[in-house]
Amino acid sequence: MEFLKQLFQNASVPILIAFACYLALMLGIGFYFTNKSKSMGDYFLAGRSLGSWVTAMSAQASDMSGWLLMGLPGAAYATGMGNYWLAVGLCIGTVLNWCFVAKRLRTFTEKAGDSITIPEYFQNRFKTNSPTVRMVCAVVIFVFFLVYTTSAFVSGGKLFMVVFGAPETAANEKLAVIISALIIVTYTFFGGFSAVAWTDFIQGLLMIIAIVALPIAIINNTPEANLEALKNIDDGAFLSLTEGKGFNSIISDLAWALGYFGMPHILVRFMAIKDKKLVKKSAIIAIVWVVISLFAAVLIGILGRAYLDSKGIVLGDSAQQELIFIKTVKMLFPAAFAGIFLSAVLASIMSTADSQLLVTASAVVNDIFKIFKKNISDKAAMWISRGAVMAISVIACILALNPKDSIMGIVSNAWAGFGASFGPAILFSIYWKRVTLKGTVAGIISGATTVILWCYVLKWNGDLYAIIPGFIISAIVTVIVSLIDKKPSDEVVAIFDEAVKE
Repeated sequence: MEFLKQLFQNASVPILIAFACYLALMLGIGFYFTNKSKSMGDYFLAGRSLGSWVTAMSAQASDMSGWLLMGLPGAAYATGMGNYWLAVGLCIGTVLNWCFVAKRLRTFTEKAGDSITIPEYFQNRFKTNSPTVRMVCAVVIFVFFLVYTTSAFVSGGKLFMVVFGAPETAANEKLAVIISALIIVTYTFFGGFSAVAWTDFIQGLLMIIAIVALPIAIINNTPEANLEALKNIDDGAFLSLTEGKGFNSIISDLAWALGYFGMPHILVRFMAIKDKKLVKKSAIIAIVWVVISLFAAVLIGILGRAYLDSKGIVLGDSAQQELIFIKTVKMLFPAAFAGIFLSAVLASIMSTADSQLLVTASAVVNDIFKIFKKNISDKAAMWISRGAVMAISVIACILALNPKDSIMGIVSNAWAGFGASFGPAILFSIYWKRVTLKGTVAGIISGATTVILWCYVLKWNGDLYAIIPGFIISAIVTVIVSLIDKKPSDEVVAIFDEAVKE
């Protein structure tokens, strides 16, 4: 109780009220959908009933986690315009994913036994009774989403520390992380995919309003002399796209585009859209949202540095720099409006973490548990899934209590892991008739292993982004093993031919 008293003692009442209203709305949506999920397809894929706006906003809101309003602006505050290379890479990836994957994956997953998860899709795509591919996928999802979800809880903890105005003690930081985790888990636990998709839609709208409004407010409140002074930071490199950015650095930033092809929490949005004809409209909405959001996020870091300089405030290490959005919002807006805009940070965190928890739970239950207990009812499986959400959250929360990297660093490792393991597998499965089950499994394992070795064993991630060697090795292994392996059966080829026709 003393921790709670200390945590809340400096909190702004208007900000807390705005937060409370926002959270009440999100939790209300979760409870509303509690009885709407009557089957595993409803709980994990909303019965393939999402419209174009919800699909687009949900996909992109779940994509842009707390790093959009914390990690990316923080990096821009520290190093400047060079971060636009990463933004360009993400924009390219978004366009390619919607144009070349969305419609095909929606068709393929329906033709391949009406699959509701990525692991189940791979098993049905290759018409195999062996659980190997599903279990391999489930393990990869579990490992990398633990990392990803940990970043969300870390982001939430930082947000609540600032919002509550709590003294920066280890006990308060840990309590803030736990509060963040409890909020995210509660409505994911009850509502399933429908709740997640609809809350993501609302969160996506809130995020883009906040991320566009803040740069305008910063410009209007920053002395011209401080804006001009940005040109002199690091001898002009701060406002340069190329100075201080080597070839490996630029290529690594652009390579973030590859990650989109393997993100399970984004791919399931493609699978859940009501009709393939809605994909084009969804793509336009999603691409516009992403371009505006990424451009504004980097701008916040750059302009925010000039504004804080005018106030004599310097953010030192990366942990402080990642608070640039939160600090400028609190300084520039009245408390009530600040509470609304700070809710956008919570929205960015929740919109990704909820999706990750749901996809991880689906992998654990649908792709591991149900393999050994096939006759379990959908109702029982949904409750086991909710239990899996709780268990996974506890593990991620424990990891988040003692983070060993910045938000940006944690997200980049998880992004590389998914992109390298699932990216080539998804692309080959929907575009190459000759790909085989063994080739797909070998590619997934080799991609995931390469990223783990690169990031955590060899620790070469600072030289070249791990997704580049991981994606290349995964693709090569998939092709070689598939060509060595015997050709796919006529039944497997028929699935490919039928899906391609539509």
